[in-house]
Amino acid sequence: MPFIAARLSRIKPSATLAVTQKAAELRAAGRSVIGLGAGEPDFDTPDHIKAAAKEAMDKGDTKYTAVAGTAELRQAVCDKFKRDNGLTYAPDQITVGCGGKQTIYNALMATLDPGDEVIIPTPYWVSYPDMTLLAEGEPVFVDCPAESGFKLRPEDLEAAITPRTKWLILNSPSNPSGAAYTADELKAITDVLLRHEHVWVMTDDMYEHVVYDDFRFATPAQVEPGLYDRTLTLNGVSKAYCMTGWRVGYAAGAVDLIKAMNKIQSQSTTHTSSISQAAATAALTGPQDFIARNNAVFKERRDLVVSMLNQADGLSCPTPAGAFYVYPSCAGAMGKTTPEGRTLETDEDFVTYLLESEGVAAVHGAAFGLSPHFRVSYATSTEALTEACERIQRACAALR
Repeated sequence: MPFIAARLSRIKPSATLAVTQKAAELRAAGRSVIGLGAGEPDFDTPDHIKAAAKEAMDKGDTKYTAVAGTAELRQAVCDKFKRDNGLTYAPDQITVGCGGKQTIYNALMATLDPGDEVIIPTPYWVSYPDMTLLAEGEPVFVDCPAESGFKLRPEDLEAAITPRTKWLILNSPSNPSGAAYTADELKAITDVLLRHEHVWVMTDDMYEHVVYDDFRFATPAQVEPGLYDRTLTLNGVSKAYCMTGWRVGYAAGAVDLIKAMNKIQSQSTTHTSSISQAAATAALTGPQDFIARNNAVFKERRDLVVSMLNQADGLSCPTPAGAFYVYPSCAGAMGKTTPEGRTLETDEDFVTYLLESEGVAAVHGAAFGLSPHFRVSYATSTEALTEACERIQRACAALR
C-alpha cells in the first residue's frame, strides 16, 4: 500500500501480543483456552501503590509533568539505584517513559544512524530487533543456545563487534529464557567491552527482583565502573511491582544521552501518566516485602512447570534462574505427525498444534530468534498451569 511508510515493511507486530489476542478470540468463540503467552504477573498491584495513585488524583496531581518525569519519581529512581545496585546517579541522569519498551525505543531512536549495528543475543525479547530496524539500525544476532545456558559468551561477543557496532543489548534475567548472568559472567563480558570504546551497553534489568534459588543479581555498570559512562541501565515497575498496565519504565545513563532520549519523548508521548508516576514513586519508596512472597509462589510454579514439561514426550525444559518464563526445546517433536496427519516441521507448527488440539496458547521460539523452542509464561494460577501442562503432555503423547 503506497500510503504506508516503507520503514514499516522492516518490522512485524509483537508475536507475544498476537498470541494473547488469538487466545482471547478463541475464548470469545467458546473454546477452553489456557493462555501461557503473556508476560504479566497475575498478582494485583499492592494496595499501598494504588492508594498513592488515588491520593494523587484527590490532590489534583493530574497535570502535565516534566518530560523526564516528576522530580519525586526521578529522585526515587536515584535512591533505588543506590540502594539496590550501589550506583550513584543524579536526577538529570534519569528519564521516565511509558513502560520499559518506550525507554528502549527512545534510546535507539536517539542514537542510531542508518547502518549502525546493535548486538542482540538470541533468544531475545521480541521487540529488540524490530525497534532497532525502525530506528534504521541493523540487528546483529549472536546465538546463545541451551548448551551455554542461553547466555552470551565473551568470545562470541568479541567476534560480533565491528566498527559499526553501537550497542550491545543485555537482558538479565532474560525474557524468554529466564537465564540470568552472575557478576563473574558479566565481568567477562564487560572486559570485552572495555577493549572496544565505541560500543555502549544497554542493559534491560526489568526482571531484576524476580530471581530464585539464592541467585544474586548484578548489572554491568555495577561490576565494571569503567563502563559507567557507556552504560544505559533500564528498569521499570511492571514485573516485580505487578504494574504492567500503569506503563512506567525508567533508565539511567550519561546526561547527554538522557537529554537526547527526552528530546525524542518530548515529540511523542511527552511523559507517562502523572497518576502512574505517583504510583511508581510509592512502589520504589514503599514496602518491598511482597516481592519475596510473590517470588515464592513463582518459584513453586516454575518447579511445577519444569517438572511436568520434562515428563512430556519430546520436550526438554531447563530450569531458569529468574523472570517467569521457561524456554523448553521441542526438538524431539520435530518431524513427528499429528493425529490429523500433519508433520511438525517448525516450532511454530508445534505451538499451533498445541493451540488447535488442546487449547494451550504459547509463543513459538522463532519469534525470539532461537528454534526449535517455545516460551511458556508461568505468571498465571497454579491450577491453570497444571491443567495446561497436562494438556501439553497429552498433545505430545499423541504425536507419531
